[in-house]
Amino acid sequence: MTIRAVVAGVGHYLPERVVPNTEFEKTLETTDEWIRARSGIERRHFAAEGETTSGMAANAARAALKDAGLEPADVDAIVLATSTADLTFPSAATMVQAELGMTNGFAFDVQAVCAGFVYALSNANALILSGQARRVMVIGAETFSRIMDWTDRSTCVLFGDGAGAVLLEARDSGGTPADRGILSTDLNSDGRHRDLLYVDGGVSTGTTGHLRMQGNQVFRHAVEKLASTATTAMEKAGVSAEEVDWIVPHQANIRIIQGTAKKLGLPMENVVVTVQDHGNTSAASIPLALSVGRDRGQIKPGDLIVTEAIGGGLAWGAVVLRW
Repeated sequence: MTIRAVVAGVGHYLPERVVPNTEFEKTLETTDEWIRARSGIERRHFAAEGETTSGMAANAARAALKDAGLEPADVDAIVLATSTADLTFPSAATMVQAELGMTNGFAFDVQAVCAGFVYALSNANALILSGQARRVMVIGAETFSRIMDWTDRSTCVLFGDGAGAVLLEARDSGGTPADRGILSTDLNSDGRHRDLLYVDGGVSTGTTGHLRMQGNQVFRHAVEKLASTATTAMEKAGVSAEEVDWIVPHQANIRIIQGTAKKLGLPMENVVVTVQDHGNTSAASIPLALSVGRDRGQIKPGDLIVTEAIGGGLAWGAVVLRW
């Protein structure tokens, strides 16, 4: 008998404020058509004043708990992927723990930028397989609107805010690719490429800083690395691309999503796409897409799913799971 980390519940939260591309036309030399053509993004959500990453994360966690029919006391751990925590410390995860009224267990953050949720899933899976936790709330949450340079039209139009959560639960399985739950993970990083995507602030500068990105270079790395990590994860799981029901990719840019699907030999009909509505929500994008895809009726029990993401670091990875 094999233990698998199985999805017991999923949920998401988006701020009320919706920002269409046309809003940027008022302050930047850009157009709705230019943004759509280069990214596929049509609108995104921005957090309200006083709305925090931990607050959005807690809302997504509550939705996942409701979906699973469980209470905060039923959860052993929280793993929160974010690059925009409320404070330098303590972790946003402990703030979520407090907001949920969860006095048991433990909570910590994972920071791998846009690849953060894949890293968090991998860590949560390891906690369950090692027996350290039976149920783990895995959250991706970001308020990237707080680190944008609003004069840089190449970056500020791409990002949005939001949160998504997946509750994983230990269950006995047969130890085959037909099992429900996480079947494999693959994580990678290469710190030589840190200047391609970073924030120019932090403890060393005494400022929050702004996001800086060499978009063309990130694109060049993205398709190749995403297809490679997804292929490796599928090989580890003992499944083929032909068996995959859904790719649920990091929602950064429609051209990256299309390029990766093509390289994997899968049609766009098998890809959950939400980038048009949310923009790039970094670590929140995959759990948001999982939750929205389930709500749309795309993702169904038993479906084989591949998630993949790349972010600053560079850090990238993939997870294969059966819903």
